[in-house]
Amino acid sequence: MADALSAILETTAPERLATGFVFTEGPLWHPAGFYYFVDVRASMLYRLTPGRAPEVVREKTGGGNGTTFDLRGRLILCEGDNRRVTRRDADDRFEVLVDRFEGKRLNRPNDVVCRSDGSLYFTDPGLRVPLAERELTYAGVYRIAPDGTVSLVADFEYPNGLAFSPDERLLYVANTRWAQYIHVLELDTQGQMVRRRIFADMSSDETDGVPDGMKVDVEGRVYCTGPGGTWVFAPDGTRLGVIRTPEVPANLAFGGPDLRTLFFTARTSVYTLRAKVPGQPHPWYRARAR
Repeated sequence: MADALSAILETTAPERLATGFVFTEGPLWHPAGFYYFVDVRASMLYRLTPGRAPEVVREKTGGGNGTTFDLRGRLILCEGDNRRVTRRDADDRFEVLVDRFEGKRLNRPNDVVCRSDGSLYFTDPGLRVPLAERELTYAGVYRIAPDGTVSLVADFEYPNGLAFSPDERLLYVANTRWAQYIHVLELDTQGQMVRRRIFADMSSDETDGVPDGMKVDVEGRVYCTGPGGTWVFAPDGTRLGVIRTPEVPANLAFGGPDLRTLFFTARTSVYTLRAKVPGQPHPWYRARAR
């Protein structure tokens, strides 16, 4: 590992918690002591308590991918194949939050994140939807307001993972196809874009992996899965190094009671490493602590 990473990583040998999947994604820590994650290509949602075997939470997720919680702790899921974003209710049913924008069907919701005001932001790339089936002619980042109103925040080439800065004034968005980079959107008090810029270039000669899932630690470092592993950037965009795991991850989450366990969803397996700096807590975690 690069010297710059030694300041933020406590361990450097990844521990594999489970394997035998097709393509893992959607990692999310629950403060009750377990992780959620999905097998995108098998359309399965799992719950994993460290030291135990994974438990199936839901089958036939419709290409379930990115996950988060709302401010009440309800699970939010991007269902790519079903072209919608859903929410798990108290009866374990998944109700549709949004499947259309301005009357047109969404492309393929990919990842989702929650802001402290209760709004949800999700990415909706369109490249993998056959041209004849696309109703929206662009890919975008959308905001679901607490009252359910949906607005377009910004259009993109291929938006994928996304994460907020600690003060939530910046929204980082990974661009996966064509040019590989992280964009940053500067937001106003209403959560709408004021301006945008390139945060970091993630082009690489390595052929395995693309800019994908993303998280931010409490000191503002950005962790983004990409070519060869998980790239770590300082808040100013300086690359600090690449965290290598036995399989290239598509996403990651901070977990454990202290939010210092990095949990990687990496192809057929899930892995952990210990960090010295905790991840940015989900707004629901903070609400529970009050």
